[in-house]
Amino acid sequence: MLTINKLLARGEGLAPALLKRAATVELDWDVRQKSRFDATDSQGRTLGVFLPRGSVVRGSDVLVAEDGSLIRVIAAQQPVLVVTHCSEHGSAFDLLRAAYHLGNRHVPLELQPDRLQFEPDHVLADMLRAMHLIVGEALAPFEPESGAYGEPAAHGHGHAGHDHAHGHAHPAAPATTRGRPIGVAVSAAAPAPHVHGPGCGHDHDHGHHH
Repeated sequence: MLTINKLLARGEGLAPALLKRAATVELDWDVRQKSRFDATDSQGRTLGVFLPRGSVVRGSDVLVAEDGSLIRVIAAQQPVLVVTHCSEHGSAFDLLRAAYHLGNRHVPLELQPDRLQFEPDHVLADMLRAMHLIVGEALAPFEPESGAYGEPAAHGHGHAGHDHAHGHAHPAAPATTRGRPIGVAVSAAAPAPHVHGPGCGHDHDHGHHH
Protein backbone atom coordinates (compact mmCIF):
# COMPACT_ATOMS: atom_id res chain seq x y z
CA MET A 1 0.00 0.00 0.00
CA LEU A 2 1.20 3.50 -0.86
CA THR A 3 0.79 5.86 2.05
CA ILE A 4 -0.19 9.41 1.11
CA ASN A 5 -0.23 12.38 3.44
CA LYS A 6 0.42 15.29 1.09
CA LEU A 7 -1.79 17.07 -1.43
CA LEU A 8 -0.79 19.57 -4.11
CA ALA A 9 -3.75 21.69 -5.18
CA ARG A 10 -4.06 21.33 -8.98
CA GLY A 11 -0.48 20.00 -9.03
CA GLU A 12 0.86 23.43 -8.19
CA GLY A 13 4.59 23.72 -8.92
CA LEU A 14 4.84 20.49 -10.91
CA ALA A 15 6.06 20.41 -14.50
CA PRO A 16 3.41 19.45 -17.09
CA ALA A 17 5.56 16.49 -18.14
CA LEU A 18 5.41 15.08 -14.60
CA LEU A 19 1.65 15.50 -14.46
CA LYS A 20 1.26 13.77 -17.82
CA ARG A 21 3.25 10.73 -16.64
CA ALA A 22 1.58 10.53 -13.23
CA ALA A 23 -0.81 7.73 -12.37
CA THR A 24 -4.44 8.74 -11.90
CA VAL A 25 -7.23 7.89 -9.49
CA GLU A 26 -10.94 8.55 -10.09
CA LEU A 27 -12.86 9.55 -7.00
CA ASP A 28 -16.43 10.71 -6.54
CA TRP A 29 -17.43 13.54 -4.21
CA ASP A 30 -18.39 11.22 -1.37
CA VAL A 31 -14.76 10.08 -1.16
CA ARG A 32 -13.07 13.37 -2.04
CA GLN A 33 -14.66 15.22 0.87
CA LYS A 34 -12.95 12.85 3.30
CA SER A 35 -9.44 13.29 4.63
CA ARG A 36 -8.83 9.57 5.14
CA PHE A 37 -9.73 6.90 2.62
CA ASP A 38 -8.43 3.97 0.57
CA ALA A 39 -8.44 3.85 -3.22
CA THR A 40 -6.84 2.10 -6.18
CA ASP A 41 -4.94 4.07 -8.83
CA SER A 42 -4.64 3.49 -12.58
CA GLN A 43 -1.58 1.28 -12.02
CA GLY A 44 -3.50 -1.04 -9.71
CA ARG A 45 -1.76 0.17 -6.55
CA THR A 46 -3.67 0.45 -3.28
CA LEU A 47 -3.54 3.95 -1.83
CA GLY A 48 -3.91 4.74 1.84
CA VAL A 49 -4.69 8.46 2.05
CA PHE A 50 -4.16 10.25 5.36
CA LEU A 51 -4.53 14.00 4.86
CA PRO A 52 -4.94 16.68 7.55
CA ARG A 53 -8.45 16.70 8.95
CA GLY A 54 -10.75 19.01 7.05
CA SER A 55 -8.93 18.48 3.75
CA VAL A 56 -11.03 18.33 0.58
CA VAL A 57 -9.67 16.70 -2.58
CA ARG A 58 -10.62 18.36 -5.87
CA GLY A 59 -10.38 17.12 -9.42
CA SER A 60 -6.88 17.89 -10.88
CA ASP A 61 -5.27 17.85 -7.41
CA VAL A 62 -2.17 15.67 -7.04
CA LEU A 63 -1.60 13.23 -4.20
CA VAL A 64 2.03 12.72 -3.18
CA ALA A 65 3.02 9.35 -1.68
CA GLU A 66 5.76 8.89 0.90
CA ASP A 67 7.99 7.31 -1.77
CA GLY A 68 7.56 10.38 -4.01
CA SER A 69 4.99 8.83 -6.35
CA LEU A 70 2.49 11.28 -7.87
CA ILE A 71 -1.16 10.42 -8.39
CA ARG A 72 -3.38 12.88 -10.25
CA VAL A 73 -6.98 13.01 -9.05
CA ILE A 74 -9.85 12.86 -11.55
CA ALA A 75 -13.32 13.85 -10.36
CA ALA A 76 -15.37 10.80 -11.27
CA GLN A 77 -18.66 11.15 -13.10
CA GLN A 78 -21.59 10.55 -10.77
CA PRO A 79 -25.37 11.05 -10.77
CA VAL A 80 -26.30 14.71 -10.30
CA LEU A 81 -29.37 16.86 -10.72
CA VAL A 82 -28.90 19.76 -13.12
CA VAL A 83 -31.05 22.84 -12.52
CA THR A 84 -31.63 25.43 -15.24
CA HIS A 85 -34.13 28.26 -15.54
CA CYS A 86 -37.23 28.08 -17.68
CA SER A 87 -36.85 30.72 -20.38
CA GLU A 88 -40.59 30.52 -21.17
CA HIS A 89 -41.96 31.14 -17.69
CA GLY A 90 -39.05 32.61 -15.76
CA SER A 91 -35.62 34.19 -15.94
CA ALA A 92 -32.01 33.51 -14.97
CA PHE A 93 -32.77 35.19 -11.63
CA ASP A 94 -34.73 32.07 -10.70
CA LEU A 95 -31.39 30.23 -10.40
CA LEU A 96 -30.26 32.76 -7.81
CA ARG A 97 -33.43 32.18 -5.83
CA ALA A 98 -32.92 28.42 -6.09
CA ALA A 99 -29.33 28.71 -4.84
CA TYR A 100 -30.61 30.72 -1.87
CA HIS A 101 -33.16 28.09 -0.89
CA LEU A 102 -30.71 25.21 -1.35
CA GLY A 103 -28.07 27.08 0.64
CA ASN A 104 -30.54 27.50 3.50
CA ARG A 105 -30.76 23.72 3.55
CA HIS A 106 -26.95 23.34 3.56
CA VAL A 107 -27.02 21.36 0.32
CA PRO A 108 -23.58 20.82 -1.29
CA LEU A 109 -24.05 22.82 -4.48
CA GLU A 110 -22.00 23.37 -7.62
CA LEU A 111 -22.52 26.81 -9.11
CA GLN A 112 -22.17 27.45 -12.83
CA PRO A 113 -23.19 30.59 -14.76
CA ASP A 114 -26.09 28.81 -16.44
CA ARG A 115 -26.96 25.99 -14.04
CA LEU A 116 -26.78 24.50 -10.56
CA GLN A 117 -25.77 20.92 -9.78
CA PHE A 118 -26.31 18.86 -6.65
CA GLU A 119 -26.59 15.23 -5.64
CA PRO A 120 -29.96 13.55 -6.32
CA ASP A 121 -32.74 14.38 -3.88
CA HIS A 122 -36.32 13.96 -5.10
CA VAL A 123 -37.78 16.23 -2.41
CA LEU A 124 -35.55 19.13 -3.42
CA ALA A 125 -36.15 18.37 -7.09
CA ASP A 126 -39.92 18.66 -6.57
CA MET A 127 -39.45 21.93 -4.68
CA LEU A 128 -37.46 23.42 -7.55
CA ARG A 129 -39.92 22.24 -10.18
CA ALA A 130 -42.68 23.95 -8.19
CA MET A 131 -40.61 27.13 -8.56
CA HIS A 132 -40.81 26.66 -12.36
CA LEU A 133 -37.19 25.58 -12.71
CA ILE A 134 -36.11 22.76 -15.00
CA VAL A 135 -34.51 19.83 -13.16
CA GLY A 136 -32.80 17.09 -15.15
CA GLU A 137 -30.59 14.11 -14.37
CA ALA A 138 -27.04 13.67 -15.62
CA LEU A 139 -23.75 11.87 -15.05
CA ALA A 140 -21.05 14.47 -14.47
CA PRO A 141 -18.10 15.35 -12.24
CA PHE A 142 -19.35 17.10 -9.10
CA GLU A 143 -17.37 19.98 -7.59
CA PRO A 144 -19.57 21.73 -5.02
CA GLU A 145 -18.80 25.23 -3.83
CA SER A 146 -16.58 25.29 -0.77
CA GLY A 147 -17.69 27.14 2.34
CA ALA A 148 -16.34 30.65 2.82
CA TYR A 149 -14.04 29.42 5.60
CA GLY A 150 -14.30 25.66 5.20
CA GLU A 151 -11.52 24.71 2.79
CA PRO A 152 -7.72 24.96 3.01
CA ALA A 153 -6.23 28.14 1.57
CA ALA A 154 -4.34 26.13 -1.05
CA HIS A 155 -7.59 25.73 -2.94
CA GLY A 156 -8.33 29.44 -3.10
CA HIS A 157 -11.97 30.18 -3.80
CA GLY A 158 -13.13 26.68 -4.56
CA HIS A 159 -14.17 27.64 -8.10
CA ALA A 160 -12.83 25.16 -10.62
CA GLY A 161 -9.71 26.56 -12.25
CA HIS A 162 -9.55 29.68 -10.07
CA ASP A 163 -6.60 30.26 -7.78
CA HIS A 164 -6.11 34.00 -7.73
CA ALA A 165 -5.35 36.18 -4.75
CA HIS A 166 -7.30 39.35 -4.11
CA GLY A 167 -4.87 42.12 -3.28
CA HIS A 168 -7.39 44.93 -3.17
CA ALA A 169 -8.19 46.48 0.16
CA HIS A 170 -11.68 46.46 1.57
CA PRO A 171 -13.01 49.77 2.87
CA ALA A 172 -13.65 50.04 6.56
CA ALA A 173 -17.21 49.46 7.67
CA PRO A 174 -19.18 52.68 8.13
CA ALA A 175 -19.81 54.02 11.60
CA THR A 176 -23.11 52.93 13.03
CA THR A 177 -25.67 54.07 15.50
CA ARG A 178 -27.99 51.50 17.05
CA GLY A 179 -26.89 49.03 14.39
CA ARG A 180 -27.65 51.36 11.44
CA PRO A 181 -24.82 52.85 9.30
CA ILE A 182 -24.61 56.63 9.67
CA GLY A 183 -25.51 58.42 6.46
CA VAL A 184 -26.68 55.26 4.71
CA ALA A 185 -30.31 55.23 3.64
CA VAL A 186 -32.32 52.21 4.65
CA SER A 187 -33.93 50.68 1.58
CA ALA A 188 -37.52 49.63 1.57
CA ALA A 189 -38.26 45.99 2.16
CA ALA A 190 -37.82 43.89 -0.95
CA PRO A 191 -41.10 42.84 -2.55
CA ALA A 192 -42.24 39.31 -1.95
CA PRO A 193 -41.25 36.95 -4.78
CA HIS A 194 -43.94 36.29 -7.32
CA VAL A 195 -45.61 32.93 -6.81
CA HIS A 196 -47.19 31.13 -9.75
CA GLY A 197 -50.50 29.51 -9.01
CA PRO A 198 -54.26 29.66 -9.54
CA GLY A 199 -55.41 33.20 -10.09
CA CYS A 200 -51.92 34.61 -10.68
CA GLY A 201 -53.00 35.92 -14.06
CA HIS A 202 -50.31 34.01 -15.96
CA ASP A 203 -52.32 31.70 -18.12
CA HIS A 204 -49.35 29.46 -18.86
CA ASP A 205 -49.19 25.72 -19.19
CA HIS A 206 -46.09 23.71 -18.36
CA GLY A 207 -46.47 21.09 -21.00
CA HIS A 208 -42.74 20.50 -21.14
CA HIS A 209 -40.96 18.18 -18.77
CA HIS A 210 -38.77 19.78 -16.09
